[in-house]
Amino acid sequence: MPGYPPGRRLRSSIAIKPYRLVLLVCLRPHHLGPCPHPAGRTRSHWRDGQLENSHLVPLPYRRCRAASSRGPRAPGAWHHPPRCPYLRPPRRGHRLWRGTMRGCGTRLVWLLVLALAWLDPALGGEEEDGVVVAEEEEDEDEVLSDELKEEDSVLVLHEHNFARALSEHRLLLVEFYAPWCGHCQRLAPAFAQAAATLRNESSVVRLGKVDATAQAALASEFGVTSYPTLKLFRDGNRTHPLAYTGRMDAKGIVRWMQRRASPSATLLHNATTAAAFISSQDLVVVGFFKDLGGEAAQVFYEVAGEVVDMPFGVAEAAELFQAYGLAADTVCLFKKFDEGRTDFPVDPAQGLDAAKLTQLLRVHSLELVMEFTNETSDQIFGAKIPHHMLLFLNKSSSAQLGLRDGFRAAAGAFRGQVLFVVVDVTGFGADVLPFFGLTPADAPTLRLVKMENNRKYQMEQDAFSDTAIRAFVQAVLDGKVKPHLMSAEPPEDWDTRPVKVLVGKTFEQVAFDETRNVFVKFYAPWCSHCQEMAAAWEELGERYKDHEDIVIAEMDATANELENITIRGFPTLHYFPAGPGRKMVEYKSARDVETFSKFLENGGTLPEEPPTVSEVPPPRARDPHRPWGRILWDGGGDR
Repeated sequence: MPGYPPGRRLRSSIAIKPYRLVLLVCLRPHHLGPCPHPAGRTRSHWRDGQLENSHLVPLPYRRCRAASSRGPRAPGAWHHPPRCPYLRPPRRGHRLWRGTMRGCGTRLVWLLVLALAWLDPALGGEEEDGVVVAEEEEDEDEVLSDELKEEDSVLVLHEHNFARALSEHRLLLVEFYAPWCGHCQRLAPAFAQAAATLRNESSVVRLGKVDATAQAALASEFGVTSYPTLKLFRDGNRTHPLAYTGRMDAKGIVRWMQRRASPSATLLHNATTAAAFISSQDLVVVGFFKDLGGEAAQVFYEVAGEVVDMPFGVAEAAELFQAYGLAADTVCLFKKFDEGRTDFPVDPAQGLDAAKLTQLLRVHSLELVMEFTNETSDQIFGAKIPHHMLLFLNKSSSAQLGLRDGFRAAAGAFRGQVLFVVVDVTGFGADVLPFFGLTPADAPTLRLVKMENNRKYQMEQDAFSDTAIRAFVQAVLDGKVKPHLMSAEPPEDWDTRPVKVLVGKTFEQVAFDETRNVFVKFYAPWCSHCQEMAAAWEELGERYKDHEDIVIAEMDATANELENITIRGFPTLHYFPAGPGRKMVEYKSARDVETFSKFLENGGTLPEEPPTVSEVPPPRARDPHRPWGRILWDGGGDR
């Protein structure tokens, strides 16, 4: 009722003081306007049959849209009592009508009673058990409609308005998120910025969001299993959304959506338009096809839709084939650096493969030697080149800058296999030095990284000539060089603590001790998940410190590396059972002391979750004819 805080209701009882009853009647005077419950929004109203005859002042006839005394009420709507004057006016002569027509005298009486109501507590009046009281109750769930609301230019979507959003917007990018997800929280400002930019540019493209934890039906319908998940819905198609493949920043989202809102490739009609298009950017891609309706051209359009950071053009005019010296279908990459142009002829028999063309464009769009900066990092890691050869140097030293010439001379022979990168140890590259166990004083130096497992290789002694660099890279590719493994020095009391502190040098002797079961936590000092479970791990160590056959241990995986075990996420937990053989059991259950204990007491298993057991080969010299023995897994948590 007006005058009561939201979420409060009136509860009537048997014993009601007369002047209080009149006070309740006065709370609904005729001048308060229409029904307080349009479309089922109010949270307080007369409940079924309670005080239904107390409306002594009729209002003009206004039929309530949310509920009716005829037939079943709408879901979530309040039920108006049959005598409620909001549903129909009283008959002339009815007691409700008579109550209205008593004139000013009655109103004066009401004012007097109202004054008594206020004075009663002061005069020592006592509340009786049956008096009308206002009770605090929880808000009813808001009745959701198909109305489209926005937050920071982002549509707020749920199961009631999702279909409407699809029907009204030809291109709708939807983020499925969880309120507690850190990645979602970091994406939110960029997503809102992209939504505002796209809304100002075009009415065709809109961005929306769904709280997948509250809208479980939508999350299940679209197969959402992680957060954030972004999907594009085109032309109202609900059954085949397109997974978002762009960058997770405002600029990347805008580019990705703009590419889908317009033709993915610009049609070049003649030599003038082609020359203008090619000179417009540092890097452009042009597909020359004699039949734009052919299969190869369609694959080209598909690639153009995905590779949004490059402008794409397409041509079929004979004069353009002649102008650029082409006789058959060809994709050309024009760039204002290195060799200037790279051609990828279309195989007449096999046609054009989308994945292969995408990779070729990624590789050749990079400079032969890249400098590691904030602007180039996405390109460097997005190219998915399997090996990176890094030259760490101090750019403030002219002598070290001169080393780039030999580095560049060696790079051409390995294009597509090895990406050559210069890292300034005093600039943006300073942050990556700990990953390699380096300091700025170690520059200049060289490292080669195998991206598949982050294995690092270094020369026995740095040599910076192009000949020496080529020989070293080829030896790594041929498997003739062992990886360089980092290891911290073990603390003096590493084996006297309840939780043993392992390093690379001591891991083998402890983890593969045939007389003990060893439970190891691989962690990163900066990992929030690791910090959250630190107390539980210490308590576990205290619980088992006197057990001769059980060892609780931990290892900083950012400062120590193992030859045959790769840590990809933190924290990662592994159990190494006693006995012959080099067994390793992956632990992927709850991170609490009781579950850990159950796991240990049950011999490294949990009834509800069968373990994944793998063989760990002993460390040995690399056999060039055999692949590296390794175990890969997802450790979960922070990366």
